[in-house]
Amino acid sequence: MIRLLGNRGISYPDEMIGDRDSRGILWARTPLAHGQGTPEFGLVHAARQRRAMRKLLCQVCAAPADQTDDGILWVLLDHRTDWPSWPTGMGVTEPPICAPCLTISTRACPALRKGHAIIRATHAPLAGVHGALYAPSPTSPRPTPLGPETLHYDSPRLPWLLASHLVRELLDTTILNP
Repeated sequence: MIRLLGNRGISYPDEMIGDRDSRGILWARTPLAHGQGTPEFGLVHAARQRRAMRKLLCQVCAAPADQTDDGILWVLLDHRTDWPSWPTGMGVTEPPICAPCLTISTRACPALRKGHAIIRATHAPLAGVHGALYAPSPTSPRPTPLGPETLHYDSPRLPWLLASHLVRELLDTTILNP
């Protein structure tokens, strides 16, 4: 349950030290069950996503992502027709990938089978977070959920976000031939 933190944002009623990161952002609690269950494509485990994005680890095997002088390797849904400068400047929640897992992921993931692009980005700084945005309720002591939102680290709405994913901005990108 999420509660209001005065009129300054949201918190857990029993908030613990690990619930917020070094920037003070509140993170969704997720159970850890390593090696259990099957992959649910499109539903990335929040704690694993956060670790992979922070440390630039492969989204499949958690080994270091493939990095060369040409940049870090990413596999993403292809949006070239929607956005002319894509993927430069794009915020991504998908962690990078290592070369051995590239083929596995493009064959196993239903969304990537429909169309993907293989990208190298020489710069991919952490830029913000994605999660569930809340607002104070005029009629209830509980905050009102507004829906999913991606916020930059300088957003004044960060205290109202329950984060679930780190976001990196892809810069200096090259689209590789599959």
